[in-house]
Amino acid sequence: MRRADREVTPPEEIEEILRDCDDVCVAYQDAQGLTIVPVNFAYVADFTQRPHRLRLFAHSALEGRKIDAIRTAANALPVAFEMDCDARIHTGRTPCATTTEFRSLIGTGTASLVEDDEEKIAALRLLLEQCAGMPDAPLLPRQVSKVAVWRIDSTEFTAKRHPAPPIRCE
Repeated sequence: MRRADREVTPPEEIEEILRDCDDVCVAYQDAQGLTIVPVNFAYVADFTQRPHRLRLFAHSALEGRKIDAIRTAANALPVAFEMDCDARIHTGRTPCATTTEFRSLIGTGTASLVEDDEEKIAALRLLLEQCAGMPDAPLLPRQVSKVAVWRIDSTEFTAKRHPAPPIRCE
């Protein structure tokens, strides 16, 4: 059952979820089968267009399973992703009254390697700013050449919120 009552639609609230989540889990299929990997991320969102646009950036080693999968998919790997924050279990008087408070964002998109040097440096700066609070960190060319930067482009994502249950005085 789809819970439309939990859907978050105001752009500023979606942006809050993006800011408050520390990592994103990215799922994809490759020659070895299905897999999922959690990664730190930075984002750029455009809520002025319909559908909304979201671009997630991540970095990794130059080689490995996800990099191989992106290359094998001709730099256009279909992925699913999920991020959540503020998860807290609230136990009720009965098991059926137990619930979980959360905020989340799930979606699908296309993962690709960032090949352009200027875009790669801009993405790394965004990652340093959003993940590490280091907006002005210097990036040396040798450092940039030792990491892969990849992105996920999505227009298919949904944010949800399930607030804490009201406190009952009985």
